[in-house]
Amino acid sequence: MERPPTTSVAGQHAGCNSSRHLVDLKRFTIWLDTRAQQQALRDLTAADLAAYSSHLDSVLGRGASREVAEVAVRLFWRYRTVLPTDRLSVDPLDADGWGNSTRRRAENTTLRIPEDVMGPLLAWCLRFVDDFAPDIIAARAHWQKHRHARRRSRLPAAAVQEQLHATLERYLSSGRPLPGHAGKVNYSALAAEIGCSDSALYLPPNSTKIAAVAARTGITVSPPVPIPITGQLDGQPWLPHIGTSTSDPNGTVPLAILLQAACYITIAYLSGMRDSEIKHLRRNCVRTHRDSTGHPYRWTITSLAFKGETDPAGTTANWVIGAAAARAVDVLQRLQPDTVDELFRTVANGGTRNSPETRPTRTQHVGRTNELLNQFTTWVNTYCHTHGRTDTIPPMPGGHSLQTRQFRRTLAWHIARRPGGAIVGAIQYRHLSIHMFEGYAGTSESGFRAEVEAEQALARGEHLLAMTTSHHHANLTGPAAADAQRRITTFTAAADTAPSTTPSPAHPAAGTGFTGAVVTDPARLKRLMQRRDPHIYPGTYSTCVFDPAKAMCHPRPDSGGTTRPAQAACQPLDCRNTALTLANRAALRAEADQISIQLDQRPPLPPLLIHRLTDRRDKITTFLTRHEPTEAP
Repeated sequence: MERPPTTSVAGQHAGCNSSRHLVDLKRFTIWLDTRAQQQALRDLTAADLAAYSSHLDSVLGRGASREVAEVAVRLFWRYRTVLPTDRLSVDPLDADGWGNSTRRRAENTTLRIPEDVMGPLLAWCLRFVDDFAPDIIAARAHWQKHRHARRRSRLPAAAVQEQLHATLERYLSSGRPLPGHAGKVNYSALAAEIGCSDSALYLPPNSTKIAAVAARTGITVSPPVPIPITGQLDGQPWLPHIGTSTSDPNGTVPLAILLQAACYITIAYLSGMRDSEIKHLRRNCVRTHRDSTGHPYRWTITSLAFKGETDPAGTTANWVIGAAAARAVDVLQRLQPDTVDELFRTVANGGTRNSPETRPTRTQHVGRTNELLNQFTTWVNTYCHTHGRTDTIPPMPGGHSLQTRQFRRTLAWHIARRPGGAIVGAIQYRHLSIHMFEGYAGTSESGFRAEVEAEQALARGEHLLAMTTSHHHANLTGPAAADAQRRITTFTAAADTAPSTTPSPAHPAAGTGFTGAVVTDPARLKRLMQRRDPHIYPGTYSTCVFDPAKAMCHPRPDSGGTTRPAQAACQPLDCRNTALTLANRAALRAEADQISIQLDQRPPLPPLLIHRLTDRRDKITTFLTRHEPTEAP
């Protein structure tokens, strides 16, 4: 067989590893010599490299030495352009078993939050932000103002008894329970309501009257804050009252802590910001952009970005957010005292010495935030159970808990996949993604746009594999159908050379095979799309077989500088990049049918609108007729 110039190649790599690489390259060439059929580098396939990976398993295991051995062999791929004759034609990382040593953990393994969990979770967060926040903030302000107030009774005994009688009558007539604490009547709270000292109520006959009323009305877990509950849930007050005790789940401080957690979830999920970026939010960090009529159309938020930045103290960056996230920031500003600038400073409660919230000068650390995220779901599910509601928050699959880093990954997934489920409030992920790309990617190296684009590439790869599996690619029509067939064939051949591994539950669409072995590992599929992206973009009304020279959509560069189609401006009936799948043709036919229904309605539409709709329907019909498949599917 032809021997590659291993010394010169290794010498171009890091000098400190050159001798070690020579040892590993010698092992590789000796292994090639021992095979029954000796092969040149150019003839090696992914299956051959997978066999060498198995050989490394037996001689080196999965430790650091194995990783160095892989790096050495991959030098043949890295420097293939300068090798004179014999060149490796397959990237070893596309072979089964490569890149799986214990030290290689480049792929993002963060679990995303499933839609059936994220939907109700976001719904309850928005309820806290929009409906419950005024009550919680008002209750906390009242509690902070009055909890240290000292009372001195100047009422004579007869006046105390008179006021006590009137107060107890109000409780009896309204059916409200008396304020309680630790299972007993809270005399201090009752005395504050009457305006007397605690001691004036401890002795008969006052204590006897209080006990009699408590036996009829019951007592609360903690004394209620004397403010009206304005928040509604299904037409009823969401709580009968808010308590004052820090040990009461419906107390002012526990609810304030939950409100802060709800704001965190809303901002994290609807902005794409990292935990460190959210924790550096300051007062007045949101800017509202308005049109000429004063109507708000965009909100931007300013914080510090750290990842990918050269300054360890952070770099000022902007993100474009939705109205819901802007409202959450406003709630955080009202939740903190006016003198506090940091929005995620721990909520001071004056409780036990060991409570994290007794240190008001500290910003919440990520571990505490993770605890609060799961406490929030526990409170919501307890509330639903108590009130007979069915909109609970399901547990995370596999017994996993919610973590801060999951929201960014989940948002990227939803923007890229845009599933048809009912995420709360009809959130327009596509609309948000366009704005976030414009505002976030332009001011920070933190890379949310790149994450979304990577997720979109995975989705396209899975879609192409599914098309090949179901043979839908055989029914492609349209101006770019032939080009699509050629690209899919090339992509299929590349996928066939990457042996299958265990399918990932997070990517169920990628686990079906076609001819030969297929890519079922998301990490391998990601590498395949990075190196052999066919640039086919599925859509509702067309499948874009992208060629920038023919595109009519004003293509834009992505975060890596590669030009990609602007699918929001797609013109499928006029563009030469259009290919049609069975689903695309069905969608176009459905639109034409819907236009016909609109044209037949009475009273008739305005003449200009009739002309435009008729022209659109005729154009769709002509286009479909021109590009009907030669054989019925």
